[in-house]
Amino acid sequence: MSESNMGKTADVDSSADASVDTALDIVTIGETMLRLSPPPGVRITQANEFDVHVGGAESNVAAVASQLGCQTGWISKLPASPLGRRITTALQSYDVELDIIWDHDDDGRVGTYYFEPGGKPRGDTVQYDRAGSSVTTLTTAEISLEMIKSASICYVSGITPALSETLQTTVETVLQIAQSAGTKTAFDLNYRSKLWNTTMAKNAYQSLLPDVDILIGAERDVNTCLDRSADPESIVRDLASTFNLETVILTRGKNGVVALSNDTVFEQPVYDAKTIDAVGTGDAFVGGFLTQKLNDGHNGTTCSNIEHALATGAATAALKRTIKGDIAAITPAEVAAVRDTDTTEGISR
Repeated sequence: MSESNMGKTADVDSSADASVDTALDIVTIGETMLRLSPPPGVRITQANEFDVHVGGAESNVAAVASQLGCQTGWISKLPASPLGRRITTALQSYDVELDIIWDHDDDGRVGTYYFEPGGKPRGDTVQYDRAGSSVTTLTTAEISLEMIKSASICYVSGITPALSETLQTTVETVLQIAQSAGTKTAFDLNYRSKLWNTTMAKNAYQSLLPDVDILIGAERDVNTCLDRSADPESIVRDLASTFNLETVILTRGKNGVVALSNDTVFEQPVYDAKTIDAVGTGDAFVGGFLTQKLNDGHNGTTCSNIEHALATGAATAALKRTIKGDIAAITPAEVAAVRDTDTTEGISR
């Protein structure tokens, strides 16, 4: 694990831009939180105990891709405390390479969120306690840029720029640096209404998307924040044309996925799953998709390997729904079993 021993007011450590020994397949940047959940059927107001899980969109993707055979890295800023170490210990267990800027400020904190599982008619609820977490001060000067420049893919989600103006600037700069270095950039809209409003999100997305190669977005987020409400094929074609995107993936919940790559439209249905914990399902899809895309050779994208990647992402997402916690603890064999034995087939046209 690469660490930069840096507080909020410390000078930039030159080791933060040191070259990594081995180029990584996928590098991600973002916040990871501690999730606290009462037992099923117990309200937060009634709870005497909470299960603890580690989760964040970007680290979830890195952990999934690592389990499926990619060399992955996660860049972030954490307080130099037991809570910060709790996060790094969890991610190291998935063989994710970590580049952490350690915040030694006494006020440094880890973001947390409380997830109350519900069910019909109540539904699941989330309460955030993440304002002012250490990662909100992360700047480009602190990041190991060589890790990004040498990677095959740099992935970030729309949650990260929503956390602070500093992070929005950092994400924009990182995407520009990655593209300039020949690293493919992947971005998931991941709109969170509890973090910012639609106007703020739209402005940020439109600023970031010119530096994105692969866009993933839930249909509801695209409708709400990018003002696209046509049929799915028209939406992906419009987004690809407007922002010069290599690949656009529109996730549609139980209606599956519609994607565009090389001017070809693909449809991927969902795989049946009994939902035990839906948190992290979208991240599992992204991790599965990006891994398979790389394994099939993303420098020579063809219809067949995009179909394969979408199917792998859908199978990984289905498995995640059966697993408690934010991270999908899976094996390549389990993903292949879902993907290759299910009779559902994708459609390209």
